[in-house]
Amino acid sequence: MLWIAPFLLIGCGDGNSKVKDSVPVTVQATLSAAGARVPAGEKNVYAERVKGFIDSMFGNGRLNGSVLVAKNGQIIYQEYMGYDNPRIKKDSITATTPFHLASTSKTFTAMGILKLWQDGKLNIDSPVSTYLPGFPYPAITVKLLLNHRSGLPKYDHYMASMGWNRRKMVSNQDVLDFIISHTKTLPVNRADRAFSYSNTNFALLALIIEKVSGLSYHDFMQHTFFEPLHMNNSYVFTAADSATYLHSYYTSGRPYKFEFLDMVYGDKNIYSTPQDLLKWDQALRSDSLFTPATLEAAYRGYSNEKPGIKNYGLGWRMYNLKNGKKIIYHNGWWHGNRAAFYRLPDEDVTIIGLSNNDCQKIYAIKTMADIFGDYMQGGSFEEEPDNEGVVNSTTPAPVAAATPKPVKHTVRRTTTSKRHAVVHKKKRARTAVTPKK
Repeated sequence: MLWIAPFLLIGCGDGNSKVKDSVPVTVQATLSAAGARVPAGEKNVYAERVKGFIDSMFGNGRLNGSVLVAKNGQIIYQEYMGYDNPRIKKDSITATTPFHLASTSKTFTAMGILKLWQDGKLNIDSPVSTYLPGFPYPAITVKLLLNHRSGLPKYDHYMASMGWNRRKMVSNQDVLDFIISHTKTLPVNRADRAFSYSNTNFALLALIIEKVSGLSYHDFMQHTFFEPLHMNNSYVFTAADSATYLHSYYTSGRPYKFEFLDMVYGDKNIYSTPQDLLKWDQALRSDSLFTPATLEAAYRGYSNEKPGIKNYGLGWRMYNLKNGKKIIYHNGWWHGNRAAFYRLPDEDVTIIGLSNNDCQKIYAIKTMADIFGDYMQGGSFEEEPDNEGVVNSTTPAPVAAATPKPVKHTVRRTTTSKRHAVVHKKKRARTAVTPKK
């Protein structure tokens, strides 16, 4: 049994929505197999600082979700806040409540491809058309799908604008067929010219997994990852789950409607919990699933065209800091679902946050990295302006500090949000000088 400190849970929404997880915390032994136990005194210090950060960031916020922090595979902090439906406050979120991972699902798709590669069942340097007959771009390889250098545009942006009927659900095969039938008009960039984040890449990778393995994407994930790792609350969304899955909501509490893009998988549509993601993280730190060579390929940066700390591997984002430290991670954002999954290799630390009420602040949990080491170096990170939304905050004090102190955390929105603010300011100015008639 892993040691878990008791914590006072933070509010979610209003003061009446404080929810304490009543599920007994038992985690499979595979979690701590790779690392030594954290001394109790050190664990208490970490837990106190993490709790201080979470209270400061979300105490008056609107987080409806879950947060977990672990070191050496041992959970030092976890909280489950809010309700399945934040509007009517029904059914409390617990440790077994699966959240939509959105783009964090890409880590499973990527590692599924790399497992097939490691097992000699495919070659990531082969053209995509080797596995998906009819794919019209011979220069695009499987690896270029994995590292977002294919040049393919986002299907979720172009299909409707190029004639897809929004009343008809899009499937992964539809994504491929649409590319084939619109080859002459699709705005495709030259392969391997630059990094360009595109959900199309991972929708196609899911099809490749199915073609090569002979299994559905759902069954492949279940048999290859979820069952062996005892990820008992994780699954790939299918039509059969439409009556029981956790819905997503706007910050106002209004639910997102199910739409024509919601059945595509590979780029999204894996549901999981923080405890299951910790099992995933720890499996990737051991040699139980992947060889060191495979993991080195996954975490190597392929897209640092200009000086900076940001890069992308094979299905993984990363920060390569000037002091030599590295953060391996992937965020997610689809409708009101937000996911943050940060991994600190040097300290064997995992930081996870999931939300289904469009809480952008969830991404600010990355700044907790400085509790465990020198990661933020006194500054804040700008998140990538793609499908994974964004927030920054000031950094908490490192664990070496003498006495933990409350820290005020400021959330700074993206450039896009700033532009909206400027436009809104101009509108107010025009309204002020224009008399009503």
